[in-house]
Amino acid sequence: MKKFAGLIVFAAFLFLLAGCSEASQEDVVKKLEETSAELQGYKAEATMKLNTGEEQQAYGIDVWYQKDNHYRVLLKNDTDEQGSQVILRNKDGVFVLTPALRKSFKFQSEWPYNSSQPYLYQSLVQDVLKDNNATFESTEEHYVFKTKTTYQNNTTLPYQEIYFNKKTYTPELVKVLDKDKKPMVEVAFSAFKLDPKFGEKDFELENNMTGSLSGVPASAVPNEQQGLTVLYPTETAGATLAEEKEVSADGTERVILTYEGEKNFTLVQEQADVSETAAAAAIPASGEPISLGFTVGAITSSSLTWTNNGVDYMLASEELTREEIQEVAASINGQAMK
Repeated sequence: MKKFAGLIVFAAFLFLLAGCSEASQEDVVKKLEETSAELQGYKAEATMKLNTGEEQQAYGIDVWYQKDNHYRVLLKNDTDEQGSQVILRNKDGVFVLTPALRKSFKFQSEWPYNSSQPYLYQSLVQDVLKDNNATFESTEEHYVFKTKTTYQNNTTLPYQEIYFNKKTYTPELVKVLDKDKKPMVEVAFSAFKLDPKFGEKDFELENNMTGSLSGVPASAVPNEQQGLTVLYPTETAGATLAEEKEVSADGTERVILTYEGEKNFTLVQEQADVSETAAAAAIPASGEPISLGFTVGAITSSSLTWTNNGVDYMLASEELTREEIQEVAASINGQAMK
């Protein structure tokens, strides 16, 4: 009898030991896939830090997702309230909005499914699922995956580290790494709420342009234009500034910079126009929406257009690759004055 009782105690001990064992990589991947597939929606708040310039820059991000295919990403620039933008996907398409300038653009795009998105839960989970060589580590509070990224136009950031909360399986930290495994972009989530309630108009274009959802206070809407401060790229793909030309038309100042070298390109800067009233319909945009970190632009095979700090930029080249165009544009972030 004593021997039988001892076997029962030993079996109970093994059961408890098995219950306390760490989940395997396969277990965690399966749970992430299930959680992502069953999601009805979420709201997340995060801070994105960029280490790609001379000084670190930080931006706020609010993410809303509602099943199916409804996304709203508010990018908040604390140093430039006019520069806050909304990336919106709803039943009508994909849009990039700049509420303070009362401008909206519509894209024929597969965003966010055509590239890694470090602030979207589904994108992070898909990167884990797609990478058969992903590494896995279990810490006291997190399941950590190291995976490849799938950035469409940028091969200089090929890796990422994703930290998922052990209890909720939601992301808490993402580090996007360069080829030397140095973190260039960090997204730290401060809040993540699963299955929240949404209003009927939360993902509508007009409501995000004119309502409180825009995240832009009325005082941020500029009443008059200020003088144009010309900025210069720190990354030029080996080209040098050959000509700087100033032109003025209808009271708008425009500066054209011509760079010459092995690969030539032209950079145009002008003060952004502010519509008198909110746009009734979005302007069709060519190319794909692309994040430069500090703003979202539109890229084609030979050009990139974007708005930052109340200035419209257009970078054009028949010789730079799309990746090089993005690198040059990303280096014009307000720190690089001639």
